[in-house]
Amino acid sequence: MDKWSPQDAMNAYLHTLHLCQSNEYGNTTSIEPKCMEFISALAAGKRAKIMVEITTEGITPLTIALAVAAKHTGGKLICIISPHQQNFKTTSSQNLHNLQHLQDVIEFVHGNPLQLVKELKKVDLLVIDGRLEDQIKLIKVVDFNENGCDIVGHNMHYRRNCLISFGEVLSGKKGVEYKTMAIGDGIELTRIGCMSKVTRRYRRFHVTFENY
Repeated sequence: MDKWSPQDAMNAYLHTLHLCQSNEYGNTTSIEPKCMEFISALAAGKRAKIMVEITTEGITPLTIALAVAAKHTGGKLICIISPHQQNFKTTSSQNLHNLQHLQDVIEFVHGNPLQLVKELKKVDLLVIDGRLEDQIKLIKVVDFNENGCDIVGHNMHYRRNCLISFGEVLSGKKGVEYKTMAIGDGIELTRIGCMSKVTRRYRRFHVTFENY
């Protein structure tokens, strides 16, 4: 991802805020509007190009928030729909009826998430539904951007039988550092950074200290 862009973050925040206030996004879940605005601003500010949402609920307010960010970064949102979502076509047409300006940045894919995510490269931001099965396996096969990425988990109160966090999964696999924080009811943000970069910074500091 590129350096932080405050202009893109602000534009995405205001764009998402407008959709929330006008209720054009189709409020199909209990996701708090402030979380939508924050996530959209985060993705846009970090200039995220490849964003992925894996959902069991079809189109959600988070879908719209990420699409707004993609619109401002020139990126793409790949929305992977669970095979169990039988009424996807009906709900998608209803929820996107007033949001035609976002349709060109969303790609909908219907199928097995474990297989579909393997085809994606350098994912900058992943949104994952806590109701999904095999979440740990899924996280392990995603090709995240090596320069850092963000994972947003929602419906996390359904994830009671899994004690390991998303960050812990990746730290064991790739040697990265991570930080997880709650940003809303049932929503967690995990920020992943490249550990090797931190190590190099420490080496430079160590040499400077000895010379001093």
